[in-house]
Amino acid sequence: MNIKIVYMGTPEFSVGPLREIIKDYDVEMVVTQPDKEVGRKRILTPSKVKEFALENNIKVFQPTKIREDYQEIIDIKPDLIVTCAYGQIIPKELIDLPKYGCINIHASLLPEYRGGAPIHHAVMDGKSKTGITIMYMNEKMDEGDILYQEEIDILDTDNTSIMFDKLSKLGSSMIREFIPKLINGEITPIKQDNSKATYAYNISKEDEKIDFNNITLDIYNKIRGLSEIPGSYAFLDNKRVKIFNSRIGTKTTGSIGEIVGIYEDGIGVRTKDSEIILTDIQVEGKTRELVKDYLNGIQDKNKLIGKIFN
Repeated sequence: MNIKIVYMGTPEFSVGPLREIIKDYDVEMVVTQPDKEVGRKRILTPSKVKEFALENNIKVFQPTKIREDYQEIIDIKPDLIVTCAYGQIIPKELIDLPKYGCINIHASLLPEYRGGAPIHHAVMDGKSKTGITIMYMNEKMDEGDILYQEEIDILDTDNTSIMFDKLSKLGSSMIREFIPKLINGEITPIKQDNSKATYAYNISKEDEKIDFNNITLDIYNKIRGLSEIPGSYAFLDNKRVKIFNSRIGTKTTGSIGEIVGIYEDGIGVRTKDSEIILTDIQVEGKTRELVKDYLNGIQDKNKLIGKIFN
């Protein structure tokens, strides 16, 4: 069926679903966030979705504020709007516009983890499952009717970057299956149970800091939940140390935050109940490296014992 689709998305996560949609349908326009200055040289860089759209000769629209600037979308008269990690709140005028609705691909099992960082929070909370929900959009945050939902396991070894990839692939396969079912009237919307709602707000700088007063499992989950972007951190010798990977140790001696062990692959730090072994770090002013390589550059590794992370 020939329908007009407008696709709204910004990061790499959003590219997969768009790639699948254009296999079967013409996407009239891609709406994405304005180009941003990136890196120390502040080079103006397009979003991953914009790059993909231009490579596939799809018109790109980049409003600074979609709530104020959306006439170009109205002019297309889309039959369906698909959003996926777009990054701005969609105005009611667009939500109510398409014949088949305005739908969103959300990376959680709604009503769990409404908000902008559902994958981070699911991993940080030690969840064993998450998933993709395709939903109708309304004016409230991720509260629209559920249309299509599939779950996926979170392994103990998965971090947020790995789950981003897994969920992007899941969302990509789901949207290709979903659109013809929606058009053919085969989908029954399900109201969300608001009493079961939880929220996954965007990660703040304060959220990224490791508190070694917590139990080891919670710290382990937080490290993998923030890896690889933005990364968690703590301070050692007044320098910020970003932490990207760890494993759980067994030592129970020493003070909270104290380095209590040096291992071939890591540095053991005392927690509330045992020890977290840091295995992948980036010391302020240096490049990221495995801790085994960091230790190779230290002549007397035993001098680290007793130092305090805070």
